Amino acid sequence: MTERLWPIGAATAIGSMPGTDPAEAAAVVFGELPDFPHLPELPARGVGADMLGRTAALLVDLAVDVVPSGYRVVTRPGHDHRRAVDLLRWDLDALQEAREKAGAIPPVFKVQLAGPWTLGAGIELPRGHRVLTDRGALRDFTSSLLDGLAGHVAEVQARTGAPVVVQFDEPSLPTVLSGGLSTPSGYGNVPAVPEPEARDLLATVIEGARRITGRPVILHCCAGKPPLGLLREAGADALAFDLAALDGASAAFLDEIGEVWDGGATLFLGAVPTTAPASPLSLKEVGEPAFRLADRLGFNRSVLAERAVPTPACGLAGATPDWMRRALSLTRDLGKAFVEPPEGW
Repeated sequence: MTERLWPIGAATAIGSMPGTDPAEAAAVVFGELPDFPHLPELPARGVGADMLGRTAALLVDLAVDVVPSGYRVVTRPGHDHRRAVDLLRWDLDALQEAREKAGAIPPVFKVQLAGPWTLGAGIELPRGHRVLTDRGALRDFTSSLLDGLAGHVAEVQARTGAPVVVQFDEPSLPTVLSGGLSTPSGYGNVPAVPEPEARDLLATVIEGARRITGRPVILHCCAGKPPLGLLREAGADALAFDLAALDGASAAFLDEIGEVWDGGATLFLGAVPTTAPASPLSLKEVGEPAFRLADRLGFNRSVLAERAVPTPACGLAGATPDWMRRALSLTRDLGKAFVEPPEGW
């Protein structure tokens, strides 16, 4: 499925934003990204507001709590799990209010959650081992996640009136594939997950999300060298990554991007820095890497309008409020530049 729901020239953001006020964050998103808004994530609020806690709030018949080493599966929801659920509910209330104040239904709306490998790497079983070390538990988590996602998508659609697309965040996937995760003792590493196994589980959640929404599914990985080919082979319709990953990239990695793009995938290109640079950035400076990528791969630049969406390089949780607004503004303007490049570009 490669049908584009978002308008040509639309721009969006990855998910996280600075601050603790969901009403303000939702208003900024609808104001700056009217053609492709998303549900803001505000991790500065603490436990339950970060990517793992927020995703855990969607789980059905599974609960987590916080222990000194992080999130751990528990037999029944405790204070931390209930807090995560409440935070998400407040965010949805703020979202609905912002949508009503905006006065228009957006063409499409995006929600984000942790993918199964990042979730399985970041949450512990009762005895302290990571969920992904127990394949049965990992399957249970994946099933629970899709059950929760179905209800979440239905509620977001009801509150916004817009079609919903899902973005799975997999920042831990490269470490999972390389065997870089530590064991509970800290003296060893969890064995690397074979690529076919990683691909099969991703295919399960992608197919599940597509059944729920009937729309394209986005996979996001902000690691230095994201496994784009594997993500595409798993069935992702769109791939989101940081354009800085191209700095010093090998010919093989560039070929991988070219094959993915040529195969019909949409690329969500992380072009705008997540924190304020030392000196002011012009739109041309922000946009040059994307145009240069199209040129290097031998594509007509029209591919940027047809099958690319600009975003910040990753989440904006570490940005100042001023830079967050500037970053979203630059991202929106870059989307327009993909359609009509300014003279001299």
